[in-house]
Amino acid sequence: MLMRLRKKYKNWLPLYLYLIIPIVYIILFKYVPMAGLQLAFKKFKILGGIWGSPWVGLKNFERFFNSYQFTTVVTNTLTLSLYSIFAGFPFPIIFALLLNCVEKARIKKTVQTITYMPHFISTVVLVGMILQICNPNSGLVGKISMLLTGSKGTDIMATTGGFTNLFVWSGVWQNFGWDSIMYLAALTAVDVQQHEAAQIDGASRFQRVLHVDLPAILPTITIMLIMRMGSVMSVGFTKIYLMQNDLNLAASEVISTYEYKRGLANAGSTDFSLSTAIGLFNSCINLIMIVLVNAICRKVSETSLW
Repeated sequence: MLMRLRKKYKNWLPLYLYLIIPIVYIILFKYVPMAGLQLAFKKFKILGGIWGSPWVGLKNFERFFNSYQFTTVVTNTLTLSLYSIFAGFPFPIIFALLLNCVEKARIKKTVQTITYMPHFISTVVLVGMILQICNPNSGLVGKISMLLTGSKGTDIMATTGGFTNLFVWSGVWQNFGWDSIMYLAALTAVDVQQHEAAQIDGASRFQRVLHVDLPAILPTITIMLIMRMGSVMSVGFTKIYLMQNDLNLAASEVISTYEYKRGLANAGSTDFSLSTAIGLFNSCINLIMIVLVNAICRKVSETSLW
């Protein structure tokens, strides 16, 4: 028995060695920085450092909860996140099911390539495109408005509703092709005999998609939904910050931008302790959401992360 285990581990030794790099990475960049979370319970002083700063307990959290912007940033974060989920989550699934119905491989690969490409556009370039297109003077929107009405168009980026819709739907356009890869991979595992049996029973192509393909990828859909809900309070920072301006601030100020401004952006009035408390609050809500949604999915569909 001992010889068998020794031989087994000897054969797998190269793979265990490969694991050293990701394990070291996770420890250094994921676990070691957690020591800094204690700043959320301290009043940070540069001379004292993280360990020498005085302990203040939950005062930083109280300051955040009592802030006049608390309701605004939490509401905006949830609005953008839930809107993105409801608008963007079904698109990759529908696209994958439709693309799976295409029989010609050349057309299928061409469509896949075209829809994957937007994912590789950097956030800075994407926001630049949005700003150029929506420019009321020289942009596409402004030119069309001038052509149809004879006057300049409305500055969409200056309205709260315009910001919200542009942020969500530009994200859907950029990522739905890339996000469909997971579902297309799951569809390759569907047993061909199930389709053949459904055809013999007289099922149409739509019925086969509904009763064969969709149930086959349902576990994958459930897992992806759980993971997406685990980041419901994290709508990103870069894209929102670049699209943000004084006129749409009522809809664009979210937890991540507020945390950045309180912690780093305001020169001379930075508050690292409050910023850390905001980030910790955000992470705790995400943890609660992923545990809750995972438990619901486990009871409803018997599919879960753990």
